[in-house]
Amino acid sequence: MSTMESIENPENISDGRRRKGEQRRRILLDATMAIIAGEGVTAVSQRRVATEAAVPPSTVTYYYATIDDLLVDALTRVNDAYVSVVETLPEEPDAALRGFAALIAEGVGHDRAHALAEMELFLIAARRPTLRDQVTRWHDALDAFLAPYLPNPQTRAGVAATCDGYFLRCCVLEPPPSAEQVYRSLRRLIDQAA
Repeated sequence: MSTMESIENPENISDGRRRKGEQRRRILLDATMAIIAGEGVTAVSQRRVATEAAVPPSTVTYYYATIDDLLVDALTRVNDAYVSVVETLPEEPDAALRGFAALIAEGVGHDRAHALAEMELFLIAARRPTLRDQVTRWHDALDAFLAPYLPNPQTRAGVAATCDGYFLRCCVLEPPPSAEQVYRSLRRLIDQAA
């Protein structure tokens, strides 16, 4: 873009800056997730993220004033991916349940270390209130997904707890439960409740 085009259309400048800012945030969040996957949440610091992202430490503090801000953004990004998958599952109930079971067993296309990092972000919400809104958002999405199968809220809460348990099992068991195993368990619970 020429200088003349920038002068004529100042929105081009702000759009370019916005894109660059979004790209920088993405790099910082990727670095944060890599650290959590490899070393755990306690290893995340502004300096460590800067090193992993190959940027000056001031870049991290420019975009994220505190570690909590960084972790909230990382969990929001994780949540966006999971909620997006749930919202795009097929309309046919059995196919949707199979897709949901695959989401639990396989995550959103990352390796197991990444899934463990995602679970760790959810677990630290118990100690960091700034993260709880994202946990609530996930539970609301899970509740909305299960509602057509289970009209009773208490039964739905029990199956949601089973889903949470399977997420954890898929991170820590060797070998982890397969999508088919998760599907069969959820199908059995839903059928028994119906």
